[in-house]
Amino acid sequence: MLLNLTDLSNEPLQGQIVRQIRAKILAGELAAGFDLPSIRKLASDQHVSVITVQRAYEALEHAGLIHSRRGKGFFVSELSKDGRKVMAKERLRENLEPRIKAALAEGLSEEEINAIIRRIFKEL
Repeated sequence: MLLNLTDLSNEPLQGQIVRQIRAKILAGELAAGFDLPSIRKLASDQHVSVITVQRAYEALEHAGLIHSRRGKGFFVSELSKDGRKVMAKERLRENLEPRIKAALAEGLSEEEINAIIRRIFKEL
C-alpha cells in the first residue's frame, strides 16, 4: 500500500496514516474486504514505529472504516455509498470549520469566504 508520509509535516505520522487510508477507502480505492498490510509490515514499509501504525489502525477501526479478524489481520469494512458520503462530509466539516472561524476572526465576511471557495472550485 502506497502512502506518502513525511516528517516535515505538522501532522503527526499517525494522523497522516489515518488520513491517507481513510481517503483511499472513501474514494473507493480500497474496496470492502481488502486485506490491509499487517501492523508490522506497514510499519516496516513506511519506516515508522509499530505503535504508530497500531494507533492509526485503532482509530480507523473506531471510525468503522476497518475491522480486524483475530489471527487474520485488518480488512476494509463494508460501507454503503451513503455511509461513505456521510463520513466524507463529516471530515470536510472537521477540516473547514476551524479555517472558516479563523477567516471570520481575521475580518473576512461570509460572502468573501464563499467567493474564495467558488474560485477554488473553478480552478479545480
